[in-house]
Amino acid sequence: MIALSLAEVASAVDGRLVAADPRVRVTGPVEFDSRKVGPGALFVAFPGERVDGHDFAAAAVEAGAVAVLGTREVPGVPLVLVDDALTAMGRLARAVVDRLPGLTVIGLTGSSGKTTTKDLIAQLAARLGPTVAPPGSFNNELGHPYTALQAGPDTRYLVMEKGARGVGHVRYLCDVVPPRISVVLNVGVAHIGEFGSRETIALAKGELVEALPADGLAVLNADDPLVDAMAARTRARVVRYGEAAHADLRAVEVTMDDRGRAAFTLVTPEGTAPVRLGLTGRHQVSNCLAAAAVARELGMPLTELAVALGELGLVSTRRMDVFERTDGVTVIDDSYNANPASMAVALRALAGIGRDRRTVAVLGYMAELGPFERDGHAEVGRLAADLGVDRLLVVGEPAAPIHEGATSVSDWGGESVLLTDQAAAVEVLRRELRPGDVVLVKGSRYRTWEVADALRAEASKGTAG
Repeated sequence: MIALSLAEVASAVDGRLVAADPRVRVTGPVEFDSRKVGPGALFVAFPGERVDGHDFAAAAVEAGAVAVLGTREVPGVPLVLVDDALTAMGRLARAVVDRLPGLTVIGLTGSSGKTTTKDLIAQLAARLGPTVAPPGSFNNELGHPYTALQAGPDTRYLVMEKGARGVGHVRYLCDVVPPRISVVLNVGVAHIGEFGSRETIALAKGELVEALPADGLAVLNADDPLVDAMAARTRARVVRYGEAAHADLRAVEVTMDDRGRAAFTLVTPEGTAPVRLGLTGRHQVSNCLAAAAVARELGMPLTELAVALGELGLVSTRRMDVFERTDGVTVIDDSYNANPASMAVALRALAGIGRDRRTVAVLGYMAELGPFERDGHAEVGRLAADLGVDRLLVVGEPAAPIHEGATSVSDWGGESVLLTDQAAAVEVLRRELRPGDVVLVKGSRYRTWEVADALRAEASKGTAG
């Protein structure tokens, strides 16, 4: 963060100084975890029923914090007193960003692929200048200001992933950190239980392009009609990416190798270039096109861009992380989260990598689908069968419609079993896996990753079970 006096902090957050010298400057990071506080920091104390940050205020000051941003006084602790610490943190982030005129803020949203694409954009931007991006999917009312407050005078690019649980959430995040480049990836049924319909999801996601200034840029997925239509909702310039003929940045002649990695010809207004990705999954073509559109806007030449795309790697964990065990089993760890669209992407990657090999899918529950829950799970099961997955392990009773969907496909030659929990799935895999098998593990944050971790542990031991 840029250095600010406590008087400037208090003014930015509409707060009041208590037992604090207004001339003292915050020169360190803004932290809400007292264990991360160091010299010159500002500690944010969030109230809570079980854990109250104010109880750690004194320890934070002892560790070097110059003051605490909080909602109640703490004896002997210099304080910036506010009504709401989270709102104040957002205001402070906005004040910092507004004082960095050389900063380009890149915001992105979508129903799936946000975190991976955020990581890809950040990797490309970092080739052009100092870049700040959040770890993982830190994309909410806390993660947004926390990430923005890491920007300093030397930061050129700030890449912000924007999540939403309803209409107005993206707009709020844009008020905290206004974007100059907005990227919308797709509109699916993730969180449809909270939104009610895909049209409402599109309404919420489109708030990102509505927030752009006239000299900004909207990067839109030409292959998704609901995203493509968002061009009418912005006053900014629009660049489309995808495989559609009207896309400004296109991928043509797409091929896949035996590891599920794509190669294609990148078509741009400046010319064409061959690209060979190191990332697994056909869906990465679209993600990389979105990142390429941003990098092109930031000034990366086509020849450099084509090379850089081929050198992109995974940053956030449990997202299409493919590893080989010493026993010849290939594991696709995509266990961080799941929705019907990302399940379809992962299953197609499994089918692609597993050509002429036995394929096993370990699938868990998909959350927040509301009335679409049963149909959404059943569709995933039917797709697994249609793709010819050989063995389907469905984990947990809430995911049972996946099993039912798969077994409803009469000409499927595979087999599905409904298991009680992750431990049961691990036991089946230990008994049944053999060299050459390809295993996909995916679910919605319901400990499905325990299966992937067990498979990884077996890999380190070099045993098949």
